[in-house]
Amino acid sequence: MKVLVVYESMFGNTRRIAQSVGSGIASVTGLEVVVTSVSRAPVDSLAGVNLLVVGGPTHIHTMSTPASRIEASKQASEPDRHLILERDSSGIGVREWMKALPRLNGLFAAFDTRADILKVLSGAASTAIDKHLRRHGLRPVVAPRSFLVTRFNELQEHERSEAHDWGAQVGLAARATLEPAV
Repeated sequence: MKVLVVYESMFGNTRRIAQSVGSGIASVTGLEVVVTSVSRAPVDSLAGVNLLVVGGPTHIHTMSTPASRIEASKQASEPDRHLILERDSSGIGVREWMKALPRLNGLFAAFDTRADILKVLSGAASTAIDKHLRRHGLRPVVAPRSFLVTRFNELQEHERSEAHDWGAQVGLAARATLEPAV
């Protein structure tokens, strides 16, 4: 089983979650899990990927757009915000990357980072990621998942360990789906 975790991250929170998810998957499958920024992710060479995990930040109730990424970079330039922009944040986002994907066959899981407020108020990028990946022919192994950040744009205390545990659930579900019944 080949596993690829693709993430978009503006300030590092989604990257940290993606790394924890990848670690969780590897811990139960024993497989090498490739975790990569969307700006470095392959588009046309996903052959052999059995499990694709995609995550991104929630911007304006859904996945980021070029305009919302520009706005995020402006926020990072405000000294009192204490935000550090990720190196790859100015490239393409998950939305654009998924639009360029060919029809695929395999499994997927979707996650996002979002503000720690009611989901009805924040929205969730993972819901849109889920819809896009289904349209490309992939099948979900688990429901989309959100990981929460504080109003100071820091991950909530236990979110990295929650991401590791969720990754383990994703890995077990994928393995059970892909392995023939004994």
